[in-house]
Amino acid sequence: MKQFFKIVFGSALGFVLAHLALVGIVVVFVSIIVATSSGKEFTLKESAVLQLKLNREIVDRSQNDIYSGLINVGNDKPIGLDEILESIKKAKNNDHIKGILLEVDFAQIGIASAREIRNALINFKESGKFIVTNGGFYSQAAYYIASVSDQIILNPSGVIEFKGLASAPVFYKNALDKLGIEMQLIKVGTYKSYAEQYTNTEMSPENREQVSSILHSVWSTMLDEISVSRQISKENLNRYADEMMAFQQASQAVTFQLADTLLYRDEINATLALRMGLPVDKEVELVSLENMKNLPDTKKEYVKEKIALVYALGGIDSPSFGDEGIKSDEFVKMLREIKDDDKIKAVVLRVNSPGGSAYGSEQIWREISLLKQKKPVIVSMADYAASGGYYIACAADSIVAQPTTLTGSIGIFGIIPNIKGLTDKLGINFDIVKTNEKADMPALNRSFTLQERNIMQVYVNEGYELFVKRCADGRNMTTEQIKAIAEGRVWAGKEAQQVGLVDELGGLDKAIEIAQEKANISAYRLVEYPKKKDFMTELMSSLEGNVETKILKAQLGDNYKYYMNLKNIEKAGKIQAVMPFEIEVK
Repeated sequence: MKQFFKIVFGSALGFVLAHLALVGIVVVFVSIIVATSSGKEFTLKESAVLQLKLNREIVDRSQNDIYSGLINVGNDKPIGLDEILESIKKAKNNDHIKGILLEVDFAQIGIASAREIRNALINFKESGKFIVTNGGFYSQAAYYIASVSDQIILNPSGVIEFKGLASAPVFYKNALDKLGIEMQLIKVGTYKSYAEQYTNTEMSPENREQVSSILHSVWSTMLDEISVSRQISKENLNRYADEMMAFQQASQAVTFQLADTLLYRDEINATLALRMGLPVDKEVELVSLENMKNLPDTKKEYVKEKIALVYALGGIDSPSFGDEGIKSDEFVKMLREIKDDDKIKAVVLRVNSPGGSAYGSEQIWREISLLKQKKPVIVSMADYAASGGYYIACAADSIVAQPTTLTGSIGIFGIIPNIKGLTDKLGINFDIVKTNEKADMPALNRSFTLQERNIMQVYVNEGYELFVKRCADGRNMTTEQIKAIAEGRVWAGKEAQQVGLVDELGGLDKAIEIAQEKANISAYRLVEYPKKKDFMTELMSSLEGNVETKILKAQLGDNYKYYMNLKNIEKAGKIQAVMPFEIEVK
């Protein structure tokens, strides 16, 4: 027996030591890569062009990615909207940068975020510098950005996808019926349609109405601005969309004035050289986004007063939106720290969230209300700030959204699966002993009784009334006024302003400008929250378990969201405030 324990102990110790050795090797290996890459010196020449490659997923905020360059799942590291906007500002202020080369193949970005970049580029052009865009495949969002360019170049074999907007939700009801799973829905809000994917086989009339309204509003905004930039009438733009430009010859895009010329990649340098007054065979220096990030801003000065830029990104306490979402307890703690920092004179809350837990949303709302008593709080809405995302925004002093932001969705629901049909098919039986009549409520192995459903409905109704009251108080409106535009309805930013849910239309810069004005400060420095994880923290966090998520995202791609929707069925018992759909902008 003693020998047995020696063997077991020795094996366990060997496993632990081997694991620690592996971790050590990974740490050393990655540290060498980081040290090598960060040690490269970058010197900007007298004449250069900022090369913005928008060829991957673009998210609100950049993050360190320890996997990049190590394993395959890191090769498509998202680009941060924050670093793109900052680089465009630097390029405008730096006399050595003569222009921007946009490369937009396969850009993945929301329309509101695309408009943020588009407006930054318009501001850049005020310096008199040029913008040239090159691509072989222009998504609609990418083309929307590119339309402000002085020259749009299309590869002779390339395409511009220009076809209009669509929303195509997936419905799981028939699949769940075959499995024997009944999704029991309790909700408030005629337009609150998130759970329709589990209970319906098609859109409800109310959902179809709101989706159609939003799509036409967002598309109209895009066409208005493209029309001005490209000097093409909206009527013609719609006609080109109906002809499905992705299946037309590249030359047709030039004929329709959607593009200016057809060039291969090797011909781009000569175009840039000519614009810079250089010989056509002179190699133009292209400055990458990474190098531009490390270049100091020549017009920035250190000041003591601070404006906090707080990112609220992803689902609220909701596993269905991945591991990067908003954890309400951590978020509340962070807001308290900001409230107690006297050097922070104002707060800009950047919301890009479709919602999530109603309870978590209420906790964040409470802390923002307390924060507002000490310093101005301005909300900047990104692509989505709906349902729970609007809940946490409504207490702010002022709300700024893009015309294409999706917001509102003031409504909540609860959904409880009944898996009795499935367990019957599998031959699994349940029995129960209980002390009180409702001790097993909610049960997953039976349907609600009428009394139980009524109890749940009252509970959800109370949650809705609280949500409405929060919005009414925050917006200085009556509960009746809020209810008239609530019922779970989602609004595009332009219409949201008209019904009183949004104060001003604009981007992050506009929100920061309002914050500065309300704080009555002449100068400030921007500090971001949550603080970005350093390399070692990110590494240890990864070793604790988010590798699986990264691998799943890499393998499933766009289908990852469907996997998470199905996975969320097991979490469906929570009362949720979630936006019901998304717009297809590829």
